[in-house]
Amino acid sequence: MISQFISPYKHRLLGDLDYDFPEGTNAVGRLDDDSEGLLILTTDKTLTKRLLHPDRKHKRNYIVQAEKKISEESLQKLRDGVEIMVKLKGVYKTQPCEVNLIEKPKNLPFREHAFREELPQSWLEFVLMEGKNRQIRKMCSAVRHDCKRLIRTKIENLSLGDMQPGEVREIEQKELFELLLLNE
Repeated sequence: MISQFISPYKHRLLGDLDYDFPEGTNAVGRLDDDSEGLLILTTDKTLTKRLLHPDRKHKRNYIVQAEKKISEESLQKLRDGVEIMVKLKGVYKTQPCEVNLIEKPKNLPFREHAFREELPQSWLEFVLMEGKNRQIRKMCSAVRHDCKRLIRTKIENLSLGDMQPGEVREIEQKELFELLLLNE
């Protein structure tokens, strides 16, 4: 699924979910069609502007399944920042971030095209304050690890929890602003 309501391409869209979205609902930020996880949908343009404004940094957590066993040296490179290609800017060095090796999460949602379990792999948790297009995939590639699965689990204190793919949960604006630390 791609994180939009209209597309010229034949993909599953947000409007295909079993939910009656209000007129004017938009996704705040995006997940590419290979990624999974938390996505904020809103009709509140103020929320959208505040979350997407370049001066407003907010933490985003991701779980990543990477091909091959990752070394401590590669982890440190990811933490310190690596050079990736960014549209219109060329080479860009990513900001320092948190990257930790983790155990494979339990109860992951089923994925049709799953990476074969018998192949060497690493599970990582990234915590970023920036979000360039396909940034984590490009970062993994920069240290010679292919990103096989990427799941956004958290934006500030708003967490995916045990929600399943395609599930929608409404949150009152006051609670949402508190969870996203937008009351400060």
